[in-house]
Amino acid sequence: MNIVLLGAPGSGKGTQAKALGQRLGLLHVASGDLFRHHLGLKTLLGELAGSYMVRGELVPDDVTIRMIAERLAEADAAGGVLLDGFPRTAAQAAALDAMLAVLGQTADGAVLIDVPDAVIITRISGRLVCPTCQTPYHRSLLAGDTCPADGALLERRADDAPEKVGRRLEIYHEQIGPVLSHYRATGRLHEVPGEGSVAEISAAVAGAIDRIRQGR
Repeated sequence: MNIVLLGAPGSGKGTQAKALGQRLGLLHVASGDLFRHHLGLKTLLGELAGSYMVRGELVPDDVTIRMIAERLAEADAAGGVLLDGFPRTAAQAAALDAMLAVLGQTADGAVLIDVPDAVIITRISGRLVCPTCQTPYHRSLLAGDTCPADGALLERRADDAPEKVGRRLEIYHEQIGPVLSHYRATGRLHEVPGEGSVAEISAAVAGAIDRIRQGR
């Protein structure tokens, strides 16, 4: 079984994917992890992707597709994968169907973790990190602006500023619309609410995957 997990930045799909992959016995393939892997090994694809990332630009579809195709062709992916962060565009969705077809497989379903933009902006812009010990926090769980461990003034990453998060969401919506249409047209899209506890969202995603397994 091959499952695509979709969701905006800050929707919690990464957290869900790691747990679900282990529980379902599916290989968790995250595009972000692949980028870091290739960058670390200084592969040709890694250097190519890095040339865009260092400028704050999106990695082109053809580079991302080549990375995913290489990963899906490896032996440990034969038993099924849970894709996290791919596909992000209509071209990537079409390429995924094509590369799986070559392997005699298909993308059985896509699960969208749907979270309102306002909630995501609050989630991401509230993230803080201690510059000394690098411990992450969230403003909603703190009484002040200092690290409870060492007293250092907590900082927010520039990319987590509300206006930056808003722009990232605009790009996400521009790209994800055609992807949702791609899976919706073939009855493979399942949407679950992304608000609530991690356990509640996990249960909703697991229910969607059960429906995919049963062909509903």
